[in-house]
Amino acid sequence: MKHLVKPFSCLALGLCLILSLHAQQRATTRRERTTSAAPITVAVDATAAPRGLFHAHLVIPVTRGALTLYYPKWIPGEHGPTGPIMQLAGLKFSVSGRTIPWQRDAVDMYALHCMIPAGVRSLDVSLDYLSPVTAFAGNGYGFTPNATQHLAAVLWNQLLLYPQGHGSDALTYQASVRLPRGWMYGTALPVARESAEEIDFEPVKLTTLIDSPLIAGENFRGILLYGDPNSTVHLDIVADNAADLAISEELVDRYKKLVVEANALFGAHHYRHYHFLLSLSNAMVINGLEHHESSDNRAPETMLTNSAAFLRFSTLLPHEFTHSWNGKYRRPAGLATPDYQQPMRGELLWVYEGLTQYLGNALLTSRSRLRSFEDSLDYIAYVAANLDTHRGREWRPLADTATGAQILYGAPDDWSSWRRGAEYYDEGLLIWLEADTIIRQQSNGSRSLDDFCRAFHGGQSGAPKVLPYTFDDVVAALNRAAPYDWRGFFTSRINNVNPHPPLGGIERSGWKLVYTDVPNAYVRVRELTTKTLNLSFSIGLWLKEDGTVTDIVHGSIADQIEMAPGVKVVSVNGQAWSPEAMRNAVRATKNSSAPLQLVVETGGQQVAFRLNYHDGERYPHLVRDETRTDLLAQILKPLT
Repeated sequence: MKHLVKPFSCLALGLCLILSLHAQQRATTRRERTTSAAPITVAVDATAAPRGLFHAHLVIPVTRGALTLYYPKWIPGEHGPTGPIMQLAGLKFSVSGRTIPWQRDAVDMYALHCMIPAGVRSLDVSLDYLSPVTAFAGNGYGFTPNATQHLAAVLWNQLLLYPQGHGSDALTYQASVRLPRGWMYGTALPVARESAEEIDFEPVKLTTLIDSPLIAGENFRGILLYGDPNSTVHLDIVADNAADLAISEELVDRYKKLVVEANALFGAHHYRHYHFLLSLSNAMVINGLEHHESSDNRAPETMLTNSAAFLRFSTLLPHEFTHSWNGKYRRPAGLATPDYQQPMRGELLWVYEGLTQYLGNALLTSRSRLRSFEDSLDYIAYVAANLDTHRGREWRPLADTATGAQILYGAPDDWSSWRRGAEYYDEGLLIWLEADTIIRQQSNGSRSLDDFCRAFHGGQSGAPKVLPYTFDDVVAALNRAAPYDWRGFFTSRINNVNPHPPLGGIERSGWKLVYTDVPNAYVRVRELTTKTLNLSFSIGLWLKEDGTVTDIVHGSIADQIEMAPGVKVVSVNGQAWSPEAMRNAVRATKNSSAPLQLVVETGGQQVAFRLNYHDGERYPHLVRDETRTDLLAQILKPLT
């Protein structure tokens, strides 16, 4: 039934409602202004970091009434709602020494509510962050160890809360940290003062604080890579073992060249002082996370002292350094959110990560001589061949791996070729290589993707800032470098289902992807560093050193005979399992008509399989196409 209200009553009711809303808005504005006027302090006690415990105490200016505090949820660079709130413990709110209750939001697990009594000007918050001892299922640094007995990483987003109603640029934080006695540290965060017990940092915006992690350890080495009157670049290293700090002068020179080559590529930089933060430990998960003026890089303990380990991880620092320009300064509009609760949109991750994979992992790693030209060829060959084993591309377009990044990170290894993962990284490398060759050919060699980078990512050197972009902006900038149907070029490669990876860049650059029985150097170092056997290009298996099958290529011979991930190979052609026995057996198939015989253990039983395979070992390589100009050599050649 409808209820009729007299016009005068409606007018009076509407006027009251408007006045009430205005009063609420004034109160909200007054509360927000008061809350954000003074800096929020966050004091971190990391002296128990070797035990995996980080303590934090915050003092937050407040006024009377309801208050909602957020724990950061969407962490920049992690491409998902990865804030590790499940690792929070000991949470306590108090005012004037008196504990007050708090309540988690029933829908948003990252929102915490409390009521501030009258006359109170500040809220004290105590919390502990529990660093995992080992990695567990999930994505992001909150799912992996951030400390060992000898080193630690302080990630501010894991150790603080911030008030609702403010963008991260509108909040000022003043941070301090206490470290285990004798530990040294590295960070891009500006220091106000320090003593043997505590480091006090200058007040900064919340954006800057979360974007400025700190590493510390008892084994520390700091190296100046570059310096001029306006900026410096540092390599800060912490290690579980002091011997692993022994970086050679030759390698230091290559990292110095990396800085010079990056500035030559982009023509400007958007940091005041940049710090490569490098943690060397086998107890931490290998990873890298970009920040505007630093990068959090985690590598095996012997990365700097073992040639195989370095070849495998030589791309780590160049990739994260590139993000200072591509990802932090120029950022897709969908990722340039005002705070850490707004969902990020990843549809342009093929630019954010794919272009970075090309510029950092291919160009800068090669141009700085962190990797030889020959090793770069093997790396690119592996990238292309590995993508070609991923049959998930028959149903999932590359665009969906970007849009769905948050649900693909952390997925298990088994059946990865049929699922597809975050392939906008490596496939992006191939797509941007092709774009580079097109610009060079369209301009008769007078222009290249370098020109696009200088125009799109360059600008004026100075302090960090963010310039968001859209797909239209990328297309327009490429057309200024070289007119072409760039919209159609990317649409066909990104949005369409393509049964094979885009090899046009390899072919246009004067090379061909082939398979031979000669080992690929990059494949071998991946096997050594991951302690696996990669037979994905032959029979379609990845195996651990103990014979456990970690994954199977969908559509391969191993898939056709209905093997499954998780089974354990116990014998090969009647011989007891060993990686060498397996490799020898695959090699021997080339000169034999007999099937390859495997006995696997599964569910407490042994099952025999016969693989009708006769192509021997297969490894990907790039070989020259003498009918075309060698553009790849030009692309990977140093600029300086």
